Amino acid sequence: MKPRISVITIGVDDLEASLRFYRDGLGMPTEGIIGTEFEHGAVAFFELEHGIKLALFPRGDIARDAGIAPTGRSPTEFTLGHNVASEREVDAAMRRAIDAGARLVKPAQKTFWGGYTGYFQDPDDHLWEVVYNPAFLPED
Repeated sequence: MKPRISVITIGVDDLEASLRFYRDGLGMPTEGIIGTEFEHGAVAFFELEHGIKLALFPRGDIARDAGIAPTGRSPTEFTLGHNVASEREVDAAMRRAIDAGARLVKPAQKTFWGGYTGYFQDPDDHLWEVVYNPAFLPED
């Protein structure tokens, strides 16, 4: 298997509310919800860098599609990392997320490894880390 991820799909409870958070609140580009003509097919895709897409898909529909029983939320299963080029950018991204309705989990602060990071949760409890890591600066 080649180390290639092209779509990251996260389960949401309310697709419309999550769409508003990511599109209107965080400013991520999207064509909105598509697939509504299919039962259990509504999804929203967001264009990320390097051709990667972030998909929002109702939790129940993910379980149905995969053939497994639905489970509760578990925000510690994974984090989504947003790497920026400075501490000031971390603070700005955190502020924007909180203003959009995210829940502050850990205010941005200096780390033991020389970076600067903070955590928030989106409306569906997905854990996001906004990080300035001098060893992994974004290409912008």
